[in-house]
Amino acid sequence: MFVDQVSVYVKAGDGGNGLVGYRREKYVPKGGPAGGDGGNGGDVIFKVDEGLNTLMDFRYTKHYKAKRGENGMSKNQHGKNANALIVSVPPGTTVTDETTGEVIADLTVHEQEAVIAKGGRGGRGNTRFASPKNPAPDFAENGEPGIERNIKVELKLIADVGLVGFPSVGKSTLLSVMSAAKPKIADYHFTTLAPNLGVVDAGDQRSFVIADLPGLIEGAHKGVGLGYQFLRHVERTRVILHVVDMAGMEERDPYDDFLKINEELKAYDPELVERPQIIAANKMEMPGAEENLAVFKSKLSGEYPVFPLSALTKQGLRDIIYTIAGTLDTIPKKAPEVEDTDEKVVYRYKKEEVPFVISRDSDGSYVLSGAKIEKLFKMTDFSRDEGVQRFARQIRAMGVDDELRKQGAKDGDTIRLMDFEFEFIE
Repeated sequence: MFVDQVSVYVKAGDGGNGLVGYRREKYVPKGGPAGGDGGNGGDVIFKVDEGLNTLMDFRYTKHYKAKRGENGMSKNQHGKNANALIVSVPPGTTVTDETTGEVIADLTVHEQEAVIAKGGRGGRGNTRFASPKNPAPDFAENGEPGIERNIKVELKLIADVGLVGFPSVGKSTLLSVMSAAKPKIADYHFTTLAPNLGVVDAGDQRSFVIADLPGLIEGAHKGVGLGYQFLRHVERTRVILHVVDMAGMEERDPYDDFLKINEELKAYDPELVERPQIIAANKMEMPGAEENLAVFKSKLSGEYPVFPLSALTKQGLRDIIYTIAGTLDTIPKKAPEVEDTDEKVVYRYKKEEVPFVISRDSDGSYVLSGAKIEKLFKMTDFSRDEGVQRFARQIRAMGVDDELRKQGAKDGDTIRLMDFEFEFIE
């Protein structure tokens, strides 16, 4: 089964907790704090494997979680950092954050890697908080939570040539005679339900990858037929091989078919019609094909190269294969690299994230929320009094107390943060 679009959940590992510890050695009186830091949580990394050509694995595994870091240990020993979770993906994979719509990574080259979710930092042990004022602190940090997000993983096949055209024009048959691929071939529309890849050997030490895409029909860019699901695979092809039924066996005009398919490509992505396009005038062995070809060429006015051929009898295949290989030689596989210049780097102002938000619940309690204050809360060890006092000082410095007073909070009111409740004390 061919899978080219999935939604999955990824969660990076949390950092390990810092330790509250003290030196207790013989002949070392008042050894002081010796609690180690926690290890960092593991990242979730997507890595390209050119041996894959589908997202099938994601169909059965919807959750990817990296391991958390090891907790800190005594004698100032650092907890072990967790290993990254490596997930293999095929070349041409695009990863998008479903919540924000931001493109996180576009992976196209073998062994290319991208961090999809960053692991949390390990919490600091009590040694880190020692100071002349407090030489033996009795608190440590919990590990930072790892990033978690819902992502959309989308595959856009990387092929040199993309076969496009109406259903039943002979795309699958053409692929089967040009390469060793064995696509399903039958006498009905939409026989091809998933893209098929084949390698074509030109016979002069040149070869290229060709993709047979499911047939397009009018309105494909709006979701009509199967075209909308697979139009994305045309995006990465360098040459478009447009197959036209020159015999008009479906009682359609070949030139009208050609225009409609190009309109669909343009509606999906205007850049597609700017790419080199070669027309394969197929089914030339059928009666009336020669006459239709003459009319087709007169209407086309030499804008695109036209090659009459027959996928059934293999007539004209060698000429079109050589032309495709020659065209590909003139098109770079990779986008040209940006040259180094002496231009100045422009730093754009990014609005600072609001550290906290205060709202009222239906029961009259005040609710605190916000990424910064929630992260601070998760990294606080509330089992120790000094940790609680430090958290109170931190949120007071953030301006939480003053903002609560402005919103009418009084002594004894309930303050809720995540699943915990506090009492406001003046």
